[in-house]
Amino acid sequence: MSNIDYHFENKRVLVTGATSGMGQAVAVSFAKAGASVMLTGRSEQKGKTLIDQLTLMGCDVSFIAGDLTDRQFCDQLVEHAVKKMGGLDIVVNSAGVIFHGTVEETTDEQWLETMNVNVNGMFFVCRAVMPHLKKSPGSVILNIASDAGLTASYHLTAYCASKGAVLQMSRAMAKDYAPDVRVIPICPGDVDTPMLRGEFKERGIDARTGLNESAEGVPMKRVCSADEIADLVLYAASDSARFITGYPLVIDGGSRA
Repeated sequence: MSNIDYHFENKRVLVTGATSGMGQAVAVSFAKAGASVMLTGRSEQKGKTLIDQLTLMGCDVSFIAGDLTDRQFCDQLVEHAVKKMGGLDIVVNSAGVIFHGTVEETTDEQWLETMNVNVNGMFFVCRAVMPHLKKSPGSVILNIASDAGLTASYHLTAYCASKGAVLQMSRAMAKDYAPDVRVIPICPGDVDTPMLRGEFKERGIDARTGLNESAEGVPMKRVCSADEIADLVLYAASDSARFITGYPLVIDGGSRA
C-alpha cells in the first residue's frame, strides 16, 4: 500500500489487472485511501480473495472477472462500474502481458496476445470510460506503460511495440480531452511483481538472483516495488498533479536517464 497519506474519499476508481502485481498494489492503495473501487482481472478466485481482505478492512470495493480483449466485456465492465458507483473519476489501466523474443523468435500467437491485451484492451476501456469521465471534473486516466516504450530493450520486440503504442495513445488522448480529462502514461522499469519473478523462473534462475541481476544496471541499485508504483499513481491522480497530462512519468531508478 502507498506510504503517502492521500485522501480519495468520494472518488470512484476503476482498476484493471487488479488481482496481481502493480494493479493490485494500486487497487489496495486507492481503497485504503477512501475511494470506492471497482476491480477487474481474469481470475475470479484471486478477485474474491482480494475483495474479502479489503472488505474486512472496511473498504468499499467490488470485483468483476473478465477478459479485456473482449470489447463487449469492456463495455459491460464500465457500465457495471458506473451503475454501482454512480460514475467514474479515475481509471487505471494496469493489465498487461510480456513475452521475450526477437522479431524472429516471436510467434504469431505471442504478438497477437501482446497487442490484444496491452493495446486493444486498454483502448476498449478508454473508449468506454471517456463519456463518463467527461462528466466528472478533475477526472484522470492512468495508463501503465513501460520504460521499454521510451527506449528499446533486448529480446522484447512485441512488448516494446505495445508499450510504445500505449504511450502514443495516451499522448493523443491527453490532447484530445484536455482540460476535461487528464491522461497520464506511467513508465516503470523493472518492478518486483509475480510477472517479473515468473520471467526469472522461465530463465531457470531464482528470484533473488534475478532481482540482483536486474538491479545491476539501475543507478539506485535495486528494482522498484509495486507499492512505489502505487505511490506514483496516487500522486498523478491527486490534485497535486492537476497540471500534469500527456507526459510520461518515468519511475525506473535512473536506468534510462
